[in-house]
Amino acid sequence: MKKIISLFTVLLASAYSHAQTTGASTSENYIYTRTCLDESCTKKAEAVQYFDALGRPKQVINIKATPSGKDIVSHIQYDEFGRVTKDYLPVPQSGSQNGAIYADPLNNAVNIFGNEKIYSEKELEDSPLGRVKKVTPLGNDFAAHPSNITYAANMAGEVKKYTVATSWQDNATFSTLTENGTYAANQLVKNSVTDADGNITTEFKNSDGNTILMRKNDGTQNIDTYYVYNDFGQQVIVIPPMAAVAAVNQTALDNLCYQYRYDGLGRLVEKKLPGKGWEYMVYDKADRLILSRDAVMKAQGKWLLTKYDKLGRVVYTSQIAAGERITLQNLIGDLLITESRNTTGFVKNGTTVYYSNDYFAPDLQSVLSVSYYDTYPQNTPAIPAQVLGQNILTDNMEASLNTKNLPTASLIKNIEDDNWTKSYIWYDEKSRPVGTYSINHLGGYTKTESLLDFAGVTQLSKVYHKRLAADTEKVLTQTFEYDAQNRLKKQYHQVDSQPQELLAENTYNELSQLSNKKVGNSLQSIDYTYNIRGALTRLNDPASLNGKLFGYELKYNNPVNTVAKFNGTISEVDWRTANDQVLKRYTYQYDGLNRLKKGAYSEPGSSVPQNDFYNETVAYDMNSNISSLQRTGKNSLGLKADIDLLTYSYTGNRLNSVTDGSTNYSGYPDTSGNIISYDDNGNMKDHKDKGILQIDYNFLDLPNKITFDKTYLARNLVTGKTVTRNVTTNYIYRADGTKQRKVYKYSGETFATEAVLSTDYLDGFQYESQAASGPFTLKFVPTAEGYYNFENNKYIYSYTDHLGNVRLSYTKNGSGAEIIEENNFYPFGMKHEGYNALAGNPAYNYGYNGKELQKETGWNDYGARMYMSDIGRWGVIDPLAETSRRLTPYNYALNNPISFIDPDGRKAMVSDLQFESGYAAGGAFDYYGNGGYGPAIADFLYRDDPFAYLKNMKGSTDGGGSNATSNPTPKSKTGPGIIKSISNFFSRLFGGNKKRSNRLTVGTPERLPDGHTRLFGLIKNANVNAYGQSPLEAHRESQSNSLYNPGETSLDRSFRLISSSHIEIMQDFGGGGYNMFGGYGRASKALGAVEETSSVFNTLTDEMYAGGQYYMYSTNSLSNGTYTKSISTLISSDKTSSLSTLLSTMNSEAKGFGAHTLIIEGTSIVNPKMFNPAMAQRLGFTYQRTSESSIRLIQSIK
Repeated sequence: MKKIISLFTVLLASAYSHAQTTGASTSENYIYTRTCLDESCTKKAEAVQYFDALGRPKQVINIKATPSGKDIVSHIQYDEFGRVTKDYLPVPQSGSQNGAIYADPLNNAVNIFGNEKIYSEKELEDSPLGRVKKVTPLGNDFAAHPSNITYAANMAGEVKKYTVATSWQDNATFSTLTENGTYAANQLVKNSVTDADGNITTEFKNSDGNTILMRKNDGTQNIDTYYVYNDFGQQVIVIPPMAAVAAVNQTALDNLCYQYRYDGLGRLVEKKLPGKGWEYMVYDKADRLILSRDAVMKAQGKWLLTKYDKLGRVVYTSQIAAGERITLQNLIGDLLITESRNTTGFVKNGTTVYYSNDYFAPDLQSVLSVSYYDTYPQNTPAIPAQVLGQNILTDNMEASLNTKNLPTASLIKNIEDDNWTKSYIWYDEKSRPVGTYSINHLGGYTKTESLLDFAGVTQLSKVYHKRLAADTEKVLTQTFEYDAQNRLKKQYHQVDSQPQELLAENTYNELSQLSNKKVGNSLQSIDYTYNIRGALTRLNDPASLNGKLFGYELKYNNPVNTVAKFNGTISEVDWRTANDQVLKRYTYQYDGLNRLKKGAYSEPGSSVPQNDFYNETVAYDMNSNISSLQRTGKNSLGLKADIDLLTYSYTGNRLNSVTDGSTNYSGYPDTSGNIISYDDNGNMKDHKDKGILQIDYNFLDLPNKITFDKTYLARNLVTGKTVTRNVTTNYIYRADGTKQRKVYKYSGETFATEAVLSTDYLDGFQYESQAASGPFTLKFVPTAEGYYNFENNKYIYSYTDHLGNVRLSYTKNGSGAEIIEENNFYPFGMKHEGYNALAGNPAYNYGYNGKELQKETGWNDYGARMYMSDIGRWGVIDPLAETSRRLTPYNYALNNPISFIDPDGRKAMVSDLQFESGYAAGGAFDYYGNGGYGPAIADFLYRDDPFAYLKNMKGSTDGGGSNATSNPTPKSKTGPGIIKSISNFFSRLFGGNKKRSNRLTVGTPERLPDGHTRLFGLIKNANVNAYGQSPLEAHRESQSNSLYNPGETSLDRSFRLISSSHIEIMQDFGGGGYNMFGGYGRASKALGAVEETSSVFNTLTDEMYAGGQYYMYSTNSLSNGTYTKSISTLISSDKTSSLSTLLSTMNSEAKGFGAHTLIIEGTSIVNPKMFNPAMAQRLGFTYQRTSESSIRLIQSIK
């Protein structure tokens, strides 16, 4: 239900109003919601929800919510058992009835959607369980291709039986693996999902609910991933497909398997990822992670240390020199490792840390980061009284309004030197961050200011920047205009006192989808088209550009040269540019795992359409390592030529060598076959085929020095008769992984002289110098539609595709638009050569996925890792490898780079640009549950929990809706990985959520709820709170707390949260890439869309507890750290022990999701003991009775 309406209500503070304020039908039961968008509530978003005689929602009206001021109505329909089996799209009406109920809410659907089928349908079992058997998606073409689910038991000999013998070493479990034949018949639950394209995923679970096997099929063979548990129910070994085909010996364990060791308290203390050395963790008495290290750090005798204050907030992180894990665990296991704020502090690495240093002081080698809360530290820049006319909070604790409980400052050291970035946050009187002041490592600064309206929407933002303190200040100003529902209409940009530029003017259709965007003061007018499921299908029309520079079409179920795809996979792409007016096409082929097998290039309008000029063909092993790659190109005679015939050899997942049989110097170098070496963390240490002799890494596994063979001739650095030879490249990073500087040294052909090209990266401003230390020239700064070129004082605009690839760049000249660069890419990201070559901007090297190309290595810098598009893989193990353990940790984009991107090099996901609903992502259109690629379908096709997809398809059967996330499989106490996973160590730079347990265990298969802000260069100016959350995340969590409005029902809360989604997006959009709300203006990148919220995954469970003493029919949800069990039916015995078991089981489920709060709420509960406040208190719950048959139990998870 929530996903049906969440896109059309808009803001922060919901307020219930009297019925007389609307035209609501007084003969009906209803709730009227008004969301004030300005202080007088003149501008507002209104909604009415109607209920039937049983109290079930039956219709939701968003009053005057369309761009033209018409109503949007969501129709809810129940079957004879009271279940929602049809999920309808919201229907914009022909006018507005001011809130009155619609007798025929679907009447206008034909005028909006044509004759398309506008609902998805679930076929349920005829049993009390009501399990989903089939899901038929919306859309006429898609409806003929349902997804099917079957439930059975295993057959004899179908599943291998792995067991472990557990012993204890160094106070941790040690597991000895044995293969004991196969499971007898009917020993395991067997559930299968067949997607719309016939791809089958089967999950086998044991009687404890633990997943034993996840089976997929690539079209020729089963691809099996096994999960092995010890006697304590802990997941101790994961056996990926390549290891599962034969007996698992020690070599296979080390090279291919995931291994985990736990202490007596069930905490993960050691783990080993395939091809990587062991990692180690040490905890204090509060189960907080204090020390961690990997195999490389162990060899160096170092640990990463995290210290907390008494409120559990991270205060600083550092490196220490210390001994073995067991020694350290014995040392601090009974201690609470906390430090306190003081005025003297201690000095380390050139800065004063204003905290005590009571633990590990003699061992301290370097401080990496420091975080301050409540008050500002000494030497803070002057706190402004106002920012853009908004009063700023003081840190005087005696004042009635102050910065208590707010993060105030952060200091982050460079890894390679002792220079610091110091960031401060200013808050308005509503505790909203409206200003930041960041002093960079060179002494310059970036200041940001935002003017927020009553609802928190950014009206104006300003950025003030200097590279050095003595430099001339640069000022960027952006203003925003919105419509009545706060959809972004216009965005203006100004540099210094230059004329203001209209970057974008947006037009929306009645579904609130972006339909047209005029870019650069109408320099280009871009049209957007979508299919019934809200997926982008066309950007302009490549069949006829009509004076436009670029046209692009995505095909799913309507390709010309291949089979149609119905599970969300892209089957074909057409494009055309004004450079040569040639229509070009890529036709894609996939295997049963949805891995890309071939991208076939053609030119449909040419004399030889199937010319195969830029084909790419790929084969894989069972772990999805690329085993061979063939690539064609266009030679100087205009003919097809084989440029790459690559064969890969491996040890485990580590690439040993690549051999090219083409003898063509284009593509991968023909000097091939050299052996590649690795360090203990699985990082590639050299790549001699490309003249790279040595790669050195810092403790984040980021390359900080690359040494080249000067005699190697780099083909991409030869221009005419000028030859450039690589010497070295050095990088400087902050301790959160943000790249600060690159120094590239090169020489001429004779090696007589060496030159240097230095690049500084400062909050989006990019500088270059032809020397190591300057002088530096400001080159550009990105904008929402491209970038601003400071050298030419010009705005450069870009056409990007659904993957974020910069396809065509243009600027304004005297007669109109001038194309300055065109980029077209092979499926795995290597650039086409041989046509439409333009000079472009030599300083701007952002192309594939919008990532910067390192020309001397051919790598694309994604942040956490460098990607090698010529061989289609990474050179470093995925920091979040445990989210897809059946795949090699070196895979790129799940081997489907047409539908997936990897935003920062840590986890593949569907591009935001592929879907534009105008509602919320995963919202009313339910793209993801109906076959469009999204988190759930990604789980189904790629990760180890296909039933995240199944649970998402089930959706809400009670009409109430829920916030939820995928249920992890197997059911073990799981959490994200640790060392070198920036998402863990550095997400705590400003404090982990104090309510969340820091007891780390095995990574959840295979999709982690990703609610935390990642501090990998994506958050600017330390804009996070004490719990590591951006203001947007903090707002969501505070709003979703069940105690925000005491007595509020879950349904009421869901509608209140629905009303706040748009302002959250405005904050996320903010002032582009430089506002204090973090990120790079994500919504501006989503084709100008501003109707985007966090994805919602719905789950439905039918559960038996305590040997049948409890039967429960419920929905589960996870929202911002709160795990909610919404029970619609609970029939139980009167045994208190069974009740305790039930509640304990729910608590364990919540812990498994990493939740900090458990809420159990429900109706139709048949057990008087559930209505006993004293019993609830004894079991650790806060008790609320919301009606005669409804209760709410709340428990903080420790």
